[in-house]
Amino acid sequence: MNERGLGVALAIAGGGLLIIGLLLWSGALGWFGRLPGDLRFERDGVRVYVPIVSMIVVSLVLSALLWLVRRLS
Repeated sequence: MNERGLGVALAIAGGGLLIIGLLLWSGALGWFGRLPGDLRFERDGVRVYVPIVSMIVVSLVLSALLWLVRRLS
């Protein structure tokens, strides 16, 4: 990848992070982390959170994006 391609890739990644940050800030992703299958245990003074389904969703989305990027380039 040449310098121009790297710059474009970094600009796209930065824009994506900006969009995700704005969505988190606005509360539009409030459902994320509370999906069925995410385990949450609360006892006296102890909290355990295991976001199994949320991480599967993240993995599927990232895999689809990387497939799309590889397919288009």
